[in-house]
Amino acid sequence: MFDLPPVAGLPLSIVLLAVGAESLVRGSVALAKRCGLSSFFIGLAIVGFGTSTPELTASLSAALDAKDDIALGNVVGSNVMNVAFILGLTALLRPIPLPSAIVRGEVWIALACAFVPFLALTADGRLTRVHGIALLVGLLVFLLRGWRNGRRDSANAAEISAFLADPPVAAPHASIGLVPAILLIAVGLAMLVIGGDTLVDASVEIARSFGVTELVIGLTIVAAGTSAPELVTSIIAAVRGHQDLAVGNVLGSNVFNMLAIVGTTSLITPQAVSDELLARDVPMLIAVSVALLPMVTIGRVPRLGGALFLGGYVAYVVWRIGS
Repeated sequence: MFDLPPVAGLPLSIVLLAVGAESLVRGSVALAKRCGLSSFFIGLAIVGFGTSTPELTASLSAALDAKDDIALGNVVGSNVMNVAFILGLTALLRPIPLPSAIVRGEVWIALACAFVPFLALTADGRLTRVHGIALLVGLLVFLLRGWRNGRRDSANAAEISAFLADPPVAAPHASIGLVPAILLIAVGLAMLVIGGDTLVDASVEIARSFGVTELVIGLTIVAAGTSAPELVTSIIAAVRGHQDLAVGNVLGSNVFNMLAIVGTTSLITPQAVSDELLARDVPMLIAVSVALLPMVTIGRVPRLGGALFLGGYVAYVVWRIGS
């Protein structure tokens, strides 16, 4: 969108994405509260959408430019980073309890979503518009489930409401009116669109100048930049003692990334899924998702688990850059 050198465009895009996501979340939470939605539903749907919007804008921009490797690599890379890096770092700060049935259920849903790219094997290596429609229907079911559970689980609703009262995704004061909330949403969306487009353009130039494939750039640089909102949210949650919200945010974002982003990009334009992504990166996503299962059994992600996640992520990035 802007004719900037990559050295300036990349950091600028990351700032735009992070600030735009916060503006969108603030406005969305204010609007949702004005409409009388439950705190749990706000936390699951609005915050989950807000922190995943950078991935959505970056992937859509890449898909519209026929850069399928960046579009899909961004989603898979972001999801790997969410679990391995963000949860790993969060658990190192404070072990993450997994006490509620809702959080445990999301682990299984996130694991199932990790297999979404393999749907391309049913259509000659492409995710078609039919797949996109099916994924968006799955997203609707996921949101309806969250709304139902939010009405039933008042304890989790209170916890999320308390968390949203603090930055970085703060629930606005009651004095914020309807018009300011809509303006926050509009400004946030504009920054996210500009940031996503700038991020993709800068990343492609970097890929070409260093001889790195667009898939690897999507899996690493783009994924890291668009995962900034989840990273900030989860770290603040852990510091304030809301570790279960940190894991809920990450897992909710992973489900959103696969169902909403892959679904939307596939509906707009069918997405080619490379053999490399299916052979190397999707199995990594499945592996880190499966690694959460024993932690669900013991009821927490310990510091040792966090260290293993972080070490695995560093090894994965080094391997992918060098491959």
